[in-house]
Amino acid sequence: MKQAKATARETVRGRMGEISGWTRTIWDHGETAWREYRSAAFYVDLLRREGFEVEEGSGGMPTAFCATWGNGDGPVIGGYAEYDGIPGNCQAAEPRQAPRNGLSAHAGGHTDPHSALGMGALGGFLAAKAAMEAHGIKGRLKFFGEPAEKVRGSKPIHAAAGYYDDLDAAISFHPFYMAPYCNTVRWDTHCGVGYGVIYEFTCDTPETWMAGGGASPIPASHASPRAPGATDAMVQMYQTAKALREHVMAPGQSWSMNETILAHGQATADNIPAQMAQIMYFIRISEVEEAEHIIRGLDHFAEAAARLTHCTWRRHWVAKSRPGLPNHALARATYANLEEVGAPQWGAEAAEFARAIQSELGLEPMEAPFLPMISELIDPEEAERQLRATLPPSQRHFTSDDYTEYCWHAPTVRLYLGRPALQAPPGYAYPAWAMNALGGHPPCIDPMTQVAAEVVAMTALDCLGNTGVLEAAQAEFRDRTGGGIGGATWLAPLCDYAPPLNFRWPEYVTTARGTDWVIPS
Repeated sequence: MKQAKATARETVRGRMGEISGWTRTIWDHGETAWREYRSAAFYVDLLRREGFEVEEGSGGMPTAFCATWGNGDGPVIGGYAEYDGIPGNCQAAEPRQAPRNGLSAHAGGHTDPHSALGMGALGGFLAAKAAMEAHGIKGRLKFFGEPAEKVRGSKPIHAAAGYYDDLDAAISFHPFYMAPYCNTVRWDTHCGVGYGVIYEFTCDTPETWMAGGGASPIPASHASPRAPGATDAMVQMYQTAKALREHVMAPGQSWSMNETILAHGQATADNIPAQMAQIMYFIRISEVEEAEHIIRGLDHFAEAAARLTHCTWRRHWVAKSRPGLPNHALARATYANLEEVGAPQWGAEAAEFARAIQSELGLEPMEAPFLPMISELIDPEEAERQLRATLPPSQRHFTSDDYTEYCWHAPTVRLYLGRPALQAPPGYAYPAWAMNALGGHPPCIDPMTQVAAEVVAMTALDCLGNTGVLEAAQAEFRDRTGGGIGGATWLAPLCDYAPPLNFRWPEYVTTARGTDWVIPS
């Protein structure tokens, strides 16, 4: 296994030029949830050229895929790419605030960045494949394309459709996004529940609003009062949820509920009432029962808003993701590989780019512009101790990411690696564009991607080889679930809805002006 890991690491180093180019391609696409057409097609073509069999549109999702490669009978190891960005984060890979060429600043862009997340994981799987071939290691690699992570979109759907049922272990990698999870793995406190829901209001019978004997025979007459309609319903829903949030869930834990307006109006500024409006809520909380309780509260607000504004309402599901499940055996093996590889390190070209950002912002350029923590390891149990110091003792999970869906089908590890982040003078906060620009500049992002690929490959090989890691991880999985899949404390998939594809998700469009974002440049 030592020789196999050496082969994998050599493969990553030998292919970093390609991996870097692939990472930048996805970063430049900057596509957002449910609309990652070019990004998904790029992965599918690449994986097929690398010898994988690829199912496009897996789970009924046009921008998802499931790729498999086998080298005989053996364990099945799962991993995945994400490739959705976020609207409003269109940034060039330059040390100044500027959108990518030809686009509005409101277009999509990579913040985490998922571009490097996906290619770090893929690089690891390609390196594991090379080592399996070179050393005769049996087993199968199963690599997923997971769209719409920002709305926790695909993994609950893949899980419910059975795509994870044959996995023996799964590896999840994410760039650092909060302390203390930087160059470490999650230990006990994994991500929590993520619920995404859209409330839709429609004004179906505006002519019956305040109808009386003297009503005009013309429904939209200027002589008659206009029905409030769907925009008013959506505004009422927005205001009520803001005002009564603390009356839905008692204080005592860290949770969040955020909203965005997907569509509204569908009418002119005439006497015609708005016909339809949609507002989406995303809930991040520790437990499934708590998320269900909040949904009951939102349903109540929707009913009240609809009755007040002469509308009807419907609830549409976007996501129901389960909380995470620890696996110390796989976490410890992954961290041991990270210790062997070492934390990412940044060179002179990256530091020069970082100092150029500081100069652009009117700051004194620093000799060491990056945060020290991005190049330092932190033991998983120490990271756990630091996190728990900020949380109530009774809270089991914190923040949200739908890698947690894998946790209930196979032992799963969550790896975090340092990404370029700038040191700030006392009291100063960098604008979002600075972090986004760092994520697109190869000398700044490639060190993280390379370490990710090496650690992912080594961990996959630990699970494929006769190392005892997989056996220990699976024994722990059975213990934590009360018997494995279907066990006494196992959580079944929550997804009972179709992929939410047909809503007005922001996207790139082609018009007579050329390719543009829904908010024109």
